[in-house]
Amino acid sequence: MRAAKRGEIVAGCNPVTSASGSLRLDVSIPVPNEAHRAGVFSWHAAGTSHSVLLLRPPGVYRADSDTSLLIEVMCAGRYPVGRRVLDIGTGTGALALAAARAGAASVTAVDLSLRSILATWLNCRIHRARCTVYRGDLFEPVAGQHFDLIVANPPYVPAATNGLSRHRINRCWDGGTDGRAVLDRLCTGAPELLSPEGMMLIVHSAVCDDSVTLRRLTDAGLHAKVLTRCTVPFGPVMRLRAAMLEARGLIQPGQRNEELVVIAAHASAGGRGVP
Repeated sequence: MRAAKRGEIVAGCNPVTSASGSLRLDVSIPVPNEAHRAGVFSWHAAGTSHSVLLLRPPGVYRADSDTSLLIEVMCAGRYPVGRRVLDIGTGTGALALAAARAGAASVTAVDLSLRSILATWLNCRIHRARCTVYRGDLFEPVAGQHFDLIVANPPYVPAATNGLSRHRINRCWDGGTDGRAVLDRLCTGAPELLSPEGMMLIVHSAVCDDSVTLRRLTDAGLHAKVLTRCTVPFGPVMRLRAAMLEARGLIQPGQRNEELVVIAAHASAGGRGVP
């Protein structure tokens, strides 16, 4: 068994604390009641409804309609099958779990939040999914590795300032004044981690302007296109910020719904499994 890197939780070994202080933990044995909150998360794929219980400590993003939409697109296209999958900003690990269940060859998950990586570890352990979890900022913990599929539901809600909190629940959704602070970094950094025929799936609100995402991905050398759109009611955060969004011209007066967009970006024209 290889040694754990700093900030890493490695699937498939017994609990060990290395000299560097990193952890190696077995995520294949179910364990009950090890988080403060739990909820059932549901999505639809291939005409079938799926539900999974996810433990969610305080401060961890609750998987919502954007996560569901991304999972539905991912499973409908069978994109994880036989692929090395990377889940960026994993939160509770919902995307990582779905990828593992959909036949991924391996799954890696990254989050800046310690509570999030522990939640992902617990949820993978409960549901017997094999997953390697890293704590760190976006692609930094997996620099030098390559993946066939990257999935991301990044923070994209426009905020009052460009200052991104590192230690509050707001970091789960704040994306700077235009909602693109993390999105643009994903677009720029993904090519370095994609395999020659790899692809990335991103979900975000059209409030952040999906045409800008397509342009950023194209400028980074990827072939990008919108796979699907879905209109949903505003969630609690968007409702609270509706007046601010109206004042900035990001939404229409009285608008209380948003369009979610799933974008695919692949390293080669076409890409395996991309329609």
